[in-house]
Amino acid sequence: MEKISIITSRFVPINIENIDTDQIIPARFLKSTSKLGYGKNLFRDWRYENDDEAQPISNFPLNSKIFSGNILVCGKNFGCGSSREHAAWAIKDYGFQVVISSFLADIFYNNALNNGILPINVSPDFLNNIFQCSPEDTLTINLLEKQVIINKNNHAEQFHINEYKQTCLINGFDDIDFLVSIKDKIVAFETQSK
Repeated sequence: MEKISIITSRFVPINIENIDTDQIIPARFLKSTSKLGYGKNLFRDWRYENDDEAQPISNFPLNSKIFSGNILVCGKNFGCGSSREHAAWAIKDYGFQVVISSFLADIFYNNALNNGILPINVSPDFLNNIFQCSPEDTLTINLLEKQVIINKNNHAEQFHINEYKQTCLINGFDDIDFLVSIKDKIVAFETQSK
């Protein structure tokens, strides 16, 4: 997985509440167990007329040339619905490293963390402030020490992530990588307890 510590990037805003996992990645695309290839179908039904890639919906943010970056900003209750991990796979495969909302559904939140995506819950006021930014504005996220997000007006808000997952994201570890990183401690503990 990629390391995440400090990110400064433009962002893609989707100011819609209650985006469920079936909108993130429609069920008809859940045919593979590989994590690759899902990004092309991210928000598929919102991106194309009649499911035709030749007919992109021009005002949808992922199709707009004015929005870019590796941060996705969405309305309240993002990732609700079924627990499909494919939603996180699609977001990651598309190129997003961070998802910001005023409320991220619990299962989606954990699936994001397990797939190297930083999920950030912010206050409704801070989220509204981000949505008021222009497409050229950037957000800065400091996961290393401060766990803070800063917008263009230097408005800052802290967010929380548990220490274990923070360590994994900073080092680019999945759960197995983390265990391998502490192998010497595990061996020492096992030796000592015999």
